[in-house]
Amino acid sequence: MSESYIQNLFAERIGGKNYGKSTAIYKFEKIKRAKRAALTANPGAEIIDMGVGEPDEMAFPEVVEQLYVEAKKSENRGYADNGDAALKQSAARYMERVCAVRGINPDSEVLHSIGSKAALSILPACFINPGDVVLMTTPGYPVFGTHARYYGGLVHNLPLTEDKSFLPDLDSVPSDVLTKARALVINYPNNPTGASATPEFYERVVHFAKKNNLIVVSDAAYAALVFEGNPLSFLATPGAKDVGVELHSCSKTFNMTGWRVGFVAGNELIVKAYGDVKDNTDSGQFLAVQHAAAYCFDHPEITGKIAAKYSRRMGALVDTLKAAGFNARKPKGSFFLYVKAPKAASKKDGSRIEFETAEDVSQWLITDRLISTVPWDDAGNYLRFSVTFVGKGEAEEKRVLGEVSRRLGEVKFEF
Repeated sequence: MSESYIQNLFAERIGGKNYGKSTAIYKFEKIKRAKRAALTANPGAEIIDMGVGEPDEMAFPEVVEQLYVEAKKSENRGYADNGDAALKQSAARYMERVCAVRGINPDSEVLHSIGSKAALSILPACFINPGDVVLMTTPGYPVFGTHARYYGGLVHNLPLTEDKSFLPDLDSVPSDVLTKARALVINYPNNPTGASATPEFYERVVHFAKKNNLIVVSDAAYAALVFEGNPLSFLATPGAKDVGVELHSCSKTFNMTGWRVGFVAGNELIVKAYGDVKDNTDSGQFLAVQHAAAYCFDHPEITGKIAAKYSRRMGALVDTLKAAGFNARKPKGSFFLYVKAPKAASKKDGSRIEFETAEDVSQWLITDRLISTVPWDDAGNYLRFSVTFVGKGEAEEKRVLGEVSRRLGEVKFEF
């Protein structure tokens, strides 16, 4: 296609006149290409995909049935805008019953979202002016920061390191950055590290936010996927509602990734601003979907069954990786296992390969061992394994993990 005047009209935020000309390849595209190449080189072989970041099963049958019932109601057919009372009220009940957060007003402190990603893309419009700074953890989910940059904002990254239990060092933020900072975005249980927050950490976050006049956005997409005890909510911290909001989602919590529904809860003024911008961004999620989500939040036992499966798989995966030499430890929640990437690998035929980055390891694992993972080189060299691999039933899980054990057992890794 010949270049036209359109090439010069692209906004600088997406590359300006150079939009589309970059030859850089996003790491997830590299993974897809490596998988295709591995299958071409090994026709009929099984690639074990442990890089997937979404549930491997459908929503529960009773949830699908609820959607069917609601979709047939004529009163649900129109624009939802900022929603009706059903999801708001169930969200408030859920926050109290499951997350120990009392006193959420469903009328003024809750609004639905078309998934957490949509909420994270809308909230920066409420607070970010050119030159303002957002504090984000790295590695992490970049959407809030991406949209902050769209508005002329800047991102200050807080590395997540093992020696800090993958919690950000809030004291490391330079004073000149703090004076321009407007928001802190946190995500626990964390993607990709699988780390969990503590009540003490959340207390520090509240104090830090009040001291530095920040809003806090707690992305709790994995909060309910805990392996023991109850979910820990940022909003359960004294004073948290004074400074921030929390994002909950049905995607991972109820196997509803493609349904695109969740909610934002917390500070009334932040929720109002989110709703005002949202009202000019979308026309709301289909009410039938919202009502099915409301059913889910009133039935948290669904999540309990999902979390139990992930816990079982996670324990077995940890044992498998430890036997292969990885320093793997079972996290307290999420479906991600984050381990240090090896520096080299030797096979029984005497061949040896050295790795400079986690991406090098990931590419080699796909092409040589037919195991797909996600690399992270943002704060040290790590691999992310996910227990959302396809495996229907415990027998199939054991077979898949047994195959992982066999393939990794043929290699000696050096760390």
